[in-house]
Amino acid sequence: MATKSICLYFQVHQPTRLRLYRFFDIGKDSHYYDDFANRTILRRIAQKCYLPMNAQLLELITQNNGKFKVAFSISGSALEQFQRFAPEVIDSFRALAQTGNVEFLCETYNHSLASLGSASEFQHQVNKHKKAIEELFGVTPTAFRNTELIYSDAIGEEVYNLGFKTMLTEGARHIMGWQSPNFVYCCATQPKLRLLLRNYSLSDDIAFRFSNRSWEMWPLTAEKYLSWVKESAKNDDIVNLFMDYETFGEHQSAGSGIFDFMKALPETVISDGTFEFVTPSQATRKHKPVSDIEVFDPISWADEERDVTAWLGNELQQEAFNKVYAMTEKLSIVNDPDLWEDYGHLQESDHFYYMCTKFFSDGEVHKYFNPYDTPYEAFINYMNVLSDFQIRLDEKRAAMDVKETLIEEVKAPVKKKTKTTKTVKKK
Repeated sequence: MATKSICLYFQVHQPTRLRLYRFFDIGKDSHYYDDFANRTILRRIAQKCYLPMNAQLLELITQNNGKFKVAFSISGSALEQFQRFAPEVIDSFRALAQTGNVEFLCETYNHSLASLGSASEFQHQVNKHKKAIEELFGVTPTAFRNTELIYSDAIGEEVYNLGFKTMLTEGARHIMGWQSPNFVYCCATQPKLRLLLRNYSLSDDIAFRFSNRSWEMWPLTAEKYLSWVKESAKNDDIVNLFMDYETFGEHQSAGSGIFDFMKALPETVISDGTFEFVTPSQATRKHKPVSDIEVFDPISWADEERDVTAWLGNELQQEAFNKVYAMTEKLSIVNDPDLWEDYGHLQESDHFYYMCTKFFSDGEVHKYFNPYDTPYEAFINYMNVLSDFQIRLDEKRAAMDVKETLIEEVKAPVKKKTKTTKTVKKK
């Protein structure tokens, strides 16, 4: 019997946080970012998560003679902050890339909702991210992970047309029905695109429940966890474990034993022999799709609903979303580098997440990730920034119109005055 597979994937993202931007700043100050918070938080998470976990993964790959493999997608927003505030993190990811056992996935550069708002902007950000991964790590991504695993049939088609054969998404219950997420599937409207579906129960056992002492399964050991994986995939092909990289050391503290758990897991799995570790691209080469999956409305890995309501579920979010993506066409005409850079950061999905008003089963999750006291404060602050950005954009467009008018006037042919002869009457 063929060996089953475990695909272990980590999302790495840090938002570009906005400073407190008041109404009276509009039109006067166009620096939108909280540089102190961005640097402080990035440096803290680098020390608690990125650097120690990267070092541990490098050691595990070496110890297990290349049998341990993982995958990352690192947003462009995070890459920019690493380069600015913690370049040693970039070096540690380069060391992982050089092992040949780590796959780097492509995504939207700014961890944006462009796949829902603008096809042209989505394509622009995907290509920009692909180029950044090639330049920083010397590898060309062949698999794709959209922001927050957002996926639909239409998005899948776009991703395939951009050159990707493998895509990650959520094994959402309302989409799967009786089917198991532990197989490779394909896009319903583009069968050549292979889909890997997150096993959310097993992923969340590590990402959310690991340190919860009131959890009936606490404490979680590598041996216990492997028994659950084996039970889940008894008659299946692959278990996809997808989670935030910040799980290790940030969301789950080092004191919880999360690093010790991850240190023990690879050897426990490899020595058992039931599973082997694969990267996403390896998974879709190894396992054939068992069927297609129809996804008409976008899904994601967020909240109980596994849809996009965490970002677009209320009128505040929809107003902000519609306003920002209404600017795309004018930006393309102006084509100003500074405006494009700010526009990318203003698209980061986190800004819309902070405006979420869902305070039921997922309320604590939203509260943990939200620097604002209320969603309304997040909305007002964001819209103030967007108003200033709109002024800058309009001014640039108006200046272009004036310049074009002047050029046309200069190029216009000058009409020569015809010489008139005066007739003199003879006396």
